[in-house]
Amino acid sequence: MEYTIRNAKESDMDQVLELIKELAEFEKEPDAVEVTVEDLKKDGFGTNPLFHCFVAEIGNAIVGMALVYPRYSTWKGKTIHLEDLIVKEVMRGTGLGSALFDRVIKYGYDKKVRRIEWQVLDWNDPAIRFYEKNGAKVLRDWNTVQLDESGIRNFLSL
Repeated sequence: MEYTIRNAKESDMDQVLELIKELAEFEKEPDAVEVTVEDLKKDGFGTNPLFHCFVAEIGNAIVGMALVYPRYSTWKGKTIHLEDLIVKEVMRGTGLGSALFDRVIKYGYDKKVRRIEWQVLDWNDPAIRFYEKNGAKVLRDWNTVQLDESGIRNFLSL
């Protein structure tokens, strides 16, 4: 199957949001997506973009995406975070995920980052095997810590 990997355009964000929602379903969090198409357009394509997105396209249909953003490590310096790499379920196993992953790695290399990091759910064995097969280390002794919007407001009201 012939596909193209390219930089996302603002006009792709409708289809990108659909992929995000598909991932949320897969990760058993169907109601967790709060971001809108307008948010994605404003945040990714304004004067100071907060992220960079790649899409995989067949014809006019976007069947995969990878979204990254810059971070900074006090130990390593410049890094990027891979927020999501999503491939439509019907396209899994076609090499599309590998092609998107490869594009992210090349992007990080071109940006001269010292690390590319991301998270994977501990029960997502196919993704863990994919990442380890591609040379990534899954750090099982680290926990993700988050303070959500409600927690931020509660903290500030103390």
